[in-house]
Amino acid sequence: MGLTIGIDVGGTKIAAGVVGEDGRIGVRTHRDTPASSVDATADAICDAAAELIAGHDVEAVGIGAAGFVSADRSTVLFAPNLAWRDEPLGARVAAKLNVPVVVENDANAAAWGEFAFGAAKNVEHMVCITVGTGIGGGVVIDGELLRGAHGVAAELGHMRVVPGGHRCGCGARGCLEQYASGTALVREGRAQAESGSLAAAQMLSVCGISDPAQLTGPMITEAAMAGDPCAVELLEDLGRWLGEGLASLATMFDPTQIVIGGGVSAAKGLLMKSAQAAFEKNLPARSNRPHAEFTLAELGNDAGLIGAADLARYPAATTGTTPEPHQ
Repeated sequence: MGLTIGIDVGGTKIAAGVVGEDGRIGVRTHRDTPASSVDATADAICDAAAELIAGHDVEAVGIGAAGFVSADRSTVLFAPNLAWRDEPLGARVAAKLNVPVVVENDANAAAWGEFAFGAAKNVEHMVCITVGTGIGGGVVIDGELLRGAHGVAAELGHMRVVPGGHRCGCGARGCLEQYASGTALVREGRAQAESGSLAAAQMLSVCGISDPAQLTGPMITEAAMAGDPCAVELLEDLGRWLGEGLASLATMFDPTQIVIGGGVSAAKGLLMKSAQAAFEKNLPARSNRPHAEFTLAELGNDAGLIGAADLARYPAATTGTTPEPHQ
């Protein structure tokens, strides 16, 4: 199959692009996401895709959606930031566009993008974890995307690491997302600043603010990259939590490669160094087993769009299986 369209549906923006078999994005377009309306969101997706179809010979459409997607890759069972509940999105969009449509969880799509065309294109077993406001991720084993019996596997950010810990948006307590995400970074940074810490006050000054409530994750990351001691410590703490979580994931999936992406990964060496050190320290039987290689993601914000487009390229994708990687 030749050209396909990838669509990444976010809470505020729908990004779409025509993608070739080599994973390269040609023409792009975007729409605002009318998140409160199921019908308006579907219409916006169709409108963006129709614009691209009008100028290209497109054979299928792949949609990356944040939420639980059914095993047949057609229905969005639940979306935390959109109005979808048991929404037959694939069938609805396919009927309007008259092309095959595959729907996939957005983190799974991003993981597949990195696996097929990005940082993990030369391996068969990988874990991809994205560290942003929350934590997303995907797992590829023997060249196939892990989706589980119901299509909702690999919710990596909701692995419990602290029983009875911080309340998570999913309703549980102690999820990895509450300790190793941008949200956790901001929570800890603000707590330090509100405690009267002189080091945290200096960090606020570096960030150009005086009110701890104004502190954001990108501010802390930029301050850490500039060498601010408090921000560096906050990033290192986050990396330790991330490394501990990845050690547990490695015992389950035994990946060749662990790919780290998302906004917080902009800290690069600061995050990777502490994450890898914690990973090595907490990996069971670490002296008697191969260790996964840590790498940074390569495709950035395009990973989900590229991965969704590629997953739409194969008829097998609609049956819950995934294609062989492009290697």
